[in-house]
Amino acid sequence: MRTPLVVVTDAPEAEDLSVISEGLDQFNIDTSGIADRRPLAVLIKDPHTNKTIGGVTGRTSLGLLFLDVFFLPQALRGSGLGSRILQLAEEEGKRRGCRAAVLYTISFQAPDFYKKHGWREFGAIPCDPPGTARIFFCKELA
Repeated sequence: MRTPLVVVTDAPEAEDLSVISEGLDQFNIDTSGIADRRPLAVLIKDPHTNKTIGGVTGRTSLGLLFLDVFFLPQALRGSGLGSRILQLAEEEGKRRGCRAAVLYTISFQAPDFYKKHGWREFGAIPCDPPGTARIFFCKELA
């Protein structure tokens, strides 16, 4: 086999991302014998246009719920909708057999929101801008 090219890019094709994701997923299946990786999303839709305006995305795999991106428009914050979205994601994780959940947020985003909902901080890494950190949380679901 010829030496492969190594390419650094900020614009990978969807196919590039798929090759990497599916390759790792297959390795995990081959190693663990468990094929349970599934995407998860709780979407908030505009009632007039049916377009997504917020929500959470993530995945479940090998007994864990991963929450990746959570966004709610400013006008909807403080209404209880964020709590409902988080609850629905956790409930779906439980339905899929997840025992625990993990996520990270940035110190200027929503660490207090997650603490209020029973998530436990287990680490923090400083990031930019100076004085902020990525904060890692977990929660037992079982």
